[in-house]
Amino acid sequence: MSPEPKAAPARDETLRQAMLRHLREGPLTARELSGLIGIREREVPAHLEHLQRSLRRTSERLQVEPAECLSCGYLFADRKRLTRPGACPRCRAQRIAAPVFSICQA
Repeated sequence: MSPEPKAAPARDETLRQAMLRHLREGPLTARELSGLIGIREREVPAHLEHLQRSLRRTSERLQVEPAECLSCGYLFADRKRLTRPGACPRCRAQRIAAPVFSICQA
């Protein structure tokens, strides 16, 4: 069986509007967002950064649950970038849980 094609955003909304709609529904990783809106995973952080700046004018905020090392439990709480880290600074493991994004009221 072939996998189902990715669903593109509706013609009446932009990628960022589709991203915002999905994030309002619940927390998602960059991989999950890319699958929902039909773009590559590495394009998601740039759109999230723009969305984060745009939301400053509203009562909503982009909430980021930080990445976590699956080997030692190190939490990347001070990390500002929205991408998944490559390796843990404590144990150097590369098994890192991706950050999770959602929209919350300020």
